[in-house]
Amino acid sequence: MSYNSSFDVDSVLQVLGTMNEKYEEGSREDEALRIAAVALLYVRDIQKLDEYREYFRKFYIPAIESVVVSQTFATREEADAWLASGRATEEELVRIAGQGFRVIASRKGKGLMFLRTPLPEEME
Repeated sequence: MSYNSSFDVDSVLQVLGTMNEKYEEGSREDEALRIAAVALLYVRDIQKLDEYREYFRKFYIPAIESVVVSQTFATREEADAWLASGRATEEELVRIAGQGFRVIASRKGKGLMFLRTPLPEEME
């Protein structure tokens, strides 16, 4: 399900009001809906709606969008050359010939190596 971070505040408040009509005044549901509506009004009144929209977007961002590949290589040879160059840093995520790998400390001493780490699109 996608979430619209550019939601219309008045439309949301209208929906909350319609939902609230189904509950008895003073009920837990009535209180929760009123609190949500007033919180949204407060954010708008103090002119922090843009900040809230960004928070909302980040809160619901799918994991696939938060994965950042720092380098892409057509071949393993290119990736190995980059790794040997000293420009790689531990924990970087790279794509090699369409597959994901994480840069990790070598288990056999000094240096770095690649650990196969499937990218989200590989899992679909």
